Amino acid sequence: MTDAPLLLSADDDGIATLTLNRPQARNSLSQGMLRELLAQLESVKADPAIRVVILAGAGPAFCAGHDLKELRAAEYGCAYTQALFDECARVMQAIVRLPKPVIAQVHGIATAAGCQLVASCDLAVAADNARFATPGVNIGLFCSTPMVALSRNVAPKHAMQMLLSGDMIDAETALRFGLINELAPEAELAERTLVLARQLATKSPLTLAIGKEAFYRQLEMPLSEAYAYAAQVMVANLEAADAKEGIGAFIDKRPPVWCGK
Repeated sequence: MTDAPLLLSADDDGIATLTLNRPQARNSLSQGMLRELLAQLESVKADPAIRVVILAGAGPAFCAGHDLKELRAAEYGCAYTQALFDECARVMQAIVRLPKPVIAQVHGIATAAGCQLVASCDLAVAADNARFATPGVNIGLFCSTPMVALSRNVAPKHAMQMLLSGDMIDAETALRFGLINELAPEAELAERTLVLARQLATKSPLTLAIGKEAFYRQLEMPLSEAYAYAAQVMVANLEAADAKEGIGAFIDKRPPVWCGK
């Protein structure tokens, strides 16, 4: 297993599946894993044939967070830990800024930075027996960086419940909290995720890119500023060939043919 690639990549008709591949370590996010994931996200960003990304985990878990053994081996040195958390932040932000939808396919556990990874994805489909936690408080290390993504996905009191208690929540609770979009039996998880990915892949890639960027940008704005910004986005969007094609196809009652421009 030490010679196995840290990340597996497969493409299927416009859908890229990136699979975390440290099953013996519950896919914990080592520095090597983070660097490989960032490189793959940059590759996907540059590939016009890829329209949607699925992020999955090999073995019994989605992702157990940072590699605590690696942290201890580095003797918790400030230079190492600062670099590690900076790299992790770059990965999470790369997911948000990727101009293509990213879907987390979650099974087993998603804890600490693994839960952060789920929260950073645009959508998440989980096995009905999956579990989630930000358990750092239980080992004296508050999940401060996972908190950033978590607090932007779920209501404040739900986020604080997870962060302060460190308790595992089940998939039904994660769905109620808004951390995930959909539940599926574990045997059907990959297919259900693929159905969602294929649905998104039928949309105009330009429109998805415009919409994803606008969604995250307006979240950080005051209400009046958000409306002004969104109006500018719509005005610019209407100049795109895909918008004109989509409106024309709707009026003419025919399927649209996207050109991505």
